[in-house]
Parts: sequence; structure tokens; C-alpha cells
Amino acid sequence: MKYLCLDFEGVLIPEIWQHVAEATNSKDLMLTTQDLKDYDELMQLRMNVVNEKGIKLSDIQEIVSTIEPFEGAEEFLNWARSNFQVTIVSDTFYELAWPLVEKLNFPSIICHHLNIEEDKIKGYKLKQKNNKQKVIEAFKSLNYEVFAAGDSYNDINMLNESDLGIFFQAPEHIKREYPNLLTANSHEELKNILINKI
Repeated sequence: MKYLCLDFEGVLIPEIWQHVAEATNSKDLMLTTQDLKDYDELMQLRMNVVNEKGIKLSDIQEIVSTIEPFEGAEEFLNWARSNFQVTIVSDTFYELAWPLVEKLNFPSIICHHLNIEEDKIKGYKLKQKNNKQKVIEAFKSLNYEVFAAGDSYNDINMLNESDLGIFFQAPEHIKREYPNLLTANSHEELKNILINKI
């Protein structure tokens, strides 16, 4: 059996923090891992905004509940799960992502945790450093052939470590930096690339 690892935001769902940015009028929250290479720098910026504006976990969860997966994402995921073992590998947080995991019929997901005290976001705890790459390494150590798709700087190690790494709707500036990686601009294109690997 072969494994497919998918990034969550940008591949199956919109960027959660950008929706929070729009709902709370917080320009800094529009930045994502497509903009900043350093994930800790990005998360510290987000924590600062959340604290300054008094944004609570329940506020974000309410915003998340209004988000819908990308058109075609559920159909693609159903197809993928019938042909591969599939796991979402994301730098999001269980506390934020779960309503969207539910909308996609509960696929397997490996991500991080927020530190919460009385509905206030106090920080975050990574599953492990360089989690995405290490998940790929773990599956390969079990003798799986592993494919992966993602869209951002924080996906590069995962894509390079996999047996086949594919950019999904990645911005042009990232694709130019990593011309060795294949590119898909839609779920149908991603499916067509993967069909050859079944």
C-alpha cells in the first residue's frame, strides 16, 4: 500500500488565519507560511495579535465553523482514500481544525496543539520540530512509498523527503525557488499525477 500525505490549509481548506484576519480586521493575521519561512516567527506574530485584540479560542472556533472546504476537496479526498492510505499533515492546531475535519468526514490528521487557559490562547505546542518531514520519514521507515502535496514554505521538507512531492496551487515565487517539484493547479490535476502512481 502507498501513502499520501496532504497539507490541510491551502490544499483542502482555505487558510484559517486569513478568515480570522478578515473577521477581526487584523491585517497581520493575513500572513501565512506562503509569506514567512520561519514558522515560529509567524506563530509569535499571531499570538501577539490574538493577545493584543483579546481574541479568544471560542471566537476563532466560531469563525472556523463558517468556513467550507474547497470545492472538490471532499471528492478528491474520497478518491484518494480509496487508492492510498491518506493522512493530513499540517501545521494547524487540533483546536482550530476539528470542525473542518468533521466537514471532510474525519480524515486522519497529524497537527499541533494550542495551550488554552479559560478560553484564552496562551501559546502553542508543536507535535515535534520539523513535524512534516519526520512524518514522511516515519512512514518510509515502515516501507511505504510516500507521496505528498502542499503549497507553502513549511511543506518543502515534506515534499523533498517524499518519494514524490507535488506543489498544489503554490504561489509563483515559491515554485520558482523549487523548480524540482511537480505542480498541480487543481484537485483534478493532482489526481491525474497520482493516478500514475497507483
